[in-house]
Amino acid sequence: MSSRPAAGGGRWIEVDPARINRWVAGFTDRHGPPSVTIQEYGLLLSAPDGATAELHTPPGAPATTDLDAFVAAAIAPRRLGLLLARKGAVAVGAAEGERLPVHKVDTRYVQGRTAAGGWSQQRFARRRENQAKAALADAADLAVRLLLPEVDRLDAVVAGGDRRAVDGILADRRLAPLAALRADRLLDVPEPRYAVLVAAVAAARAVHVLVREPDRDPAN
Repeated sequence: MSSRPAAGGGRWIEVDPARINRWVAGFTDRHGPPSVTIQEYGLLLSAPDGATAELHTPPGAPATTDLDAFVAAAIAPRRLGLLLARKGAVAVGAAEGERLPVHKVDTRYVQGRTAAGGWSQQRFARRRENQAKAALADAADLAVRLLLPEVDRLDAVVAGGDRRAVDGILADRRLAPLAALRADRLLDVPEPRYAVLVAAVAAARAVHVLVREPDRDPAN
């Protein structure tokens, strides 16, 4: 379980689906039995002391109307497509629950940037642009081979890495069926490798919870 500050206050917590029931129990112990309301993103827990917890439906899980159904849906195995891209590296996979039966990682060299004033900057920029385009084309081909045959069985496609790179790959017309399944979640991952792809399975399945604590009187 990881935690990070949230813009506008509170903190984001990523909870493994198998632990979400225990997490809600802990929230209840700390703040009192919450009321539950349906929201576009999932469910909102509002505790008697003013604390709130937004439970965001994980990618591929169906919308639910109560807490028990939310927990059951989060735990249930789902088939997720994974597309991670950063610079010239790409990792593609199809996960069944926590398993990753379909996967492939590929890397294509893309030159880094150089300081201004170097030799033939325009020529260098054109070469780098061509390398980047070739890397995106290879990544799209990989997604076509591995994910497109799975599209009818996928509940969602979760992307990660550099948003521009992912957008460029999914802009390929052949991948329109995959783009239609793309979840809002963008995983923050380093340069894709097999270990990064494996870790992305858990990150894609995690329940994102936005917790806001009640204001406390400093005098108390």
